[in-house]
Amino acid sequence: MRKLVYYVATTLDGFIAGPDGGDPSGNEFFPVTDDVVRFIVDNHPETLPAPARQALGIDGPGIVFDTVVEGRASYEVGLAAGMDDAYTHLRHLVVSRTLDQVPSAAIELVRADPCERVRELKSDDGLDIWLVGGGTLAHALLPEIDRLILKVNPAVIGDGIPLFAGPFTPALFTPVDETALPAGVRVLTYDRR
Repeated sequence: MRKLVYYVATTLDGFIAGPDGGDPSGNEFFPVTDDVVRFIVDNHPETLPAPARQALGIDGPGIVFDTVVEGRASYEVGLAAGMDDAYTHLRHLVVSRTLDQVPSAAIELVRADPCERVRELKSDDGLDIWLVGGGTLAHALLPEIDRLILKVNPAVIGDGIPLFAGPFTPALFTPVDETALPAGVRVLTYDRR
């Protein structure tokens, strides 16, 4: 069965973006260093947006994921950067109760229960499903998350978009892998117990 994998960059204090919720990539607390790019290219090249894949000469199907799920705010980061569909190389779903439509016909808009839709996706054949974020959707999908891959940046920001935004809901995970990158990011992988 396919897994739902929350693969995301975070700070030491558990934030995936600053208080403005904008694209955190490349700022001082989420620097895009050569070692981070190399890690992504080697391990999860399908998580790079289409323009980055093109610039790096990456083509072809995913090696870990063939489907991406993201919330409205995460999707709007791509829209603000001029991309109707940042992941044209993946089956793309956007979860939102407030959007009536999305500009790309290739994207599936999920307005109903995201857990139900993810369970349907998990029962299909294919590679794993990548959960981009944001924190509210991650909390809603917590019962369905099978694996966490956290790119932990050595920064504390004190406020922002939390890794999981919602009421107290304990879930236990077991560490299964750790990779320390030279510039200070630690990639931690956990599987649900």
